[in-house]
Amino acid sequence: MTEPTIICLTGPTAAGKSASTLAIAQRWDVEIIVMDSATIYRGMDIGTAKPSPQEQALVPHHLIDILDPAQSYSAAGFVHDTEQLIDAIHARGKHVLLCGGTLLYYKALREGLSQLPESTPALRAQLDEEAAEKGWPALHAELATVDPETAQRLAPNDSQRIQRALEIYRQSGKPMSQWLREAPPKPLRQRRYHTLSLEPTERQQLSPRIAQRYQQMIEQGLVAEVQALFQRPDLHVGLPSIRSVGYRQIWDYLAGDYDLDVAIENAIIATRQLAKRQMTWLRSMPERQRIDCMLAHRADLVVDAVARYWS
Repeated sequence: MTEPTIICLTGPTAAGKSASTLAIAQRWDVEIIVMDSATIYRGMDIGTAKPSPQEQALVPHHLIDILDPAQSYSAAGFVHDTEQLIDAIHARGKHVLLCGGTLLYYKALREGLSQLPESTPALRAQLDEEAAEKGWPALHAELATVDPETAQRLAPNDSQRIQRALEIYRQSGKPMSQWLREAPPKPLRQRRYHTLSLEPTERQQLSPRIAQRYQQMIEQGLVAEVQALFQRPDLHVGLPSIRSVGYRQIWDYLAGDYDLDVAIENAIIATRQLAKRQMTWLRSMPERQRIDCMLAHRADLVVDAVARYWS
């Protein structure tokens, strides 16, 4: 029997993916695998726009609240967990809907993972110290001298990916771009995917929506949510959870680096930069089916698109 097509609903932040996801769930018997590097963390609800308990009660959501913020996750972990979930969901006779904007996870799931050198806690701590002293743009400049190909596709403040690329180079003496050429990834399983992308015709169209959404998060209690994390002695800015867009900026405000208005503005700017990076990822996926996220009836268009693949 042929395995059903897996639908992936993706797009940049603030594109309206959640509402469209629920529209799909109202028509088909589905389970949702959330493809997001921040909603995995417990206690980080407001700033991640995590589906509400009511929304989660309507349809099963997977890979939400699976880790404490002190823990780390990876694309490899996502692939491992998602492959198991897909088999289990199909065994229950349901459709699989991937939804989220962490496109590195989706790429790893579809194309596989390269066997890159593992980092060490000591090397990671050393890079964190260098970044605190010199700033991530300086480390980005260093990366450009040893791995210009990788540096060219990373923003100067993309701390996680700059750190990973430098870890690989310092561990092995070989740039990440060379590792990827010499050992191309292979997917664990060959499956059928269809990618639906909610995105604007012009990236700047999302800017007002991003600003409005972050202000709403502040009104909903985001500062108190970050305060609870800030008070924990085991959490720090070197962790992926705390570096999440919208959280790092409030953390810096609580640390006394600047006032709240500046933190909010910095978070909005960082979110726009995230949307830009996501759009760059999406443009590398020409097979995706684009749906204009600015249209009022976008959820209806998403449902119509899914209907071509699911009976």
